[in-house]
Amino acid sequence: MAKVFVISGLSGSGKDSVIDGLKEAGLDYSRVITTTTRPMRPGESQGSPYYSVTEQEFKKAISENKFFEWATVYDNYYGNTKEAVEKAMADKKPVILRIDAQGARTIKKKIPDSIVIFLTAGSLEMIKKRLEKRSQDSPEVIKRRLAEAEEEMKTLDQWDYAVVNKQGKLKQTIKQVKEIIEKDFN
Repeated sequence: MAKVFVISGLSGSGKDSVIDGLKEAGLDYSRVITTTTRPMRPGESQGSPYYSVTEQEFKKAISENKFFEWATVYDNYYGNTKEAVEKAMADKKPVILRIDAQGARTIKKKIPDSIVIFLTAGSLEMIKKRLEKRSQDSPEVIKRRLAEAEEEMKTLDQWDYAVVNKQGKLKQTIKQVKEIIEKDFN
């Protein structure tokens, strides 16, 4: 069975940038694409970075027990289907799931030997700057995300690894995460 690695972290910590960078850095992995009801943002497309569905479709999939794990985050549904997780795990490569802290806890319960790599940006002020810079959230949503980030910063000792994605140091962060995955996969 393949080894599961969860990339989790604070809003604005660079989870997608790190995951995309891992591929560019030569890491061969299987990624489980999350399904969500969150509207697509500019530059996103179906399957990159999410599969977008309606709330009705998502709830139907819940009722049909199609999700390996799912949660409601910032008023939207997010989940990873059993089919996608099973397909990725059959590849015998490291499996990467991009999940919030709530989902990471669920994965740890279901797959105890999974490895959670939790990304931070070093400070709440840096998270605030990144969220404001990406111009995708209202001030109220940013405030809510910052409050959640403050609580999540208190949980760093729960994760297998906590990695700081410092401003301007994305390549170093990718290298560090790649080394963790290679060490724990072998």
